[in-house]
Amino acid sequence: MACVVVLQVLSPVPLAVAAGLCALAGWRFAPSRSLKLLRRVRFLVLAILVLFAGFTPGEALVPALPEFSPSREGLVLAAEHVGRLVAVVLCVALLLEGLPVSRLVGGLHALLRPLGWLGLPTERLAVRLMLVLRYVESAPAAAWRDWLEDDGINGNGADRIVIAREALAWGDLAALLLALGAAALWFGVTR
Repeated sequence: MACVVVLQVLSPVPLAVAAGLCALAGWRFAPSRSLKLLRRVRFLVLAILVLFAGFTPGEALVPALPEFSPSREGLVLAAEHVGRLVAVVLCVALLLEGLPVSRLVGGLHALLRPLGWLGLPTERLAVRLMLVLRYVESAPAAAWRDWLEDDGINGNGADRIVIAREALAWGDLAALLLALGAAALWFGVTR
């Protein structure tokens, strides 16, 4: 989670280095899962490229056709956002490679449990996240027409959802407090 937060505040050059490191780690430790997840976000990447490059005002890349040319500023913004998305997807691939989905969701549930006191339905969030991750992991690569014809019923609905109940240890709490303190200092200094 800290890596995802840090990726959002990096400037372009450190972001490129971080995305490159994530790509190397994904290629080394989770090659098939990384490719699978990157393939699933390819249309989102294309949409980001088209929207940012085509609709951000700025200097036209092809001055002879300024109405149809992407802007230089838009290409820079598109590259930044695509780099952030790819790096996050690769971090998720590494995380899913190292942890079973039930333990991952259990850990996130344990981290979010204090927000339940504020009214956040942490159990519902955990179950929904488990369903999404289960679908991402096991969904067959179907054609889009199959989705239109699918009646939404897979089996008899008797599948069980098992989420490991994780407890935060003292080391976890110390690391969480350290991360929160570092974030408070970072945002206190940069604002």
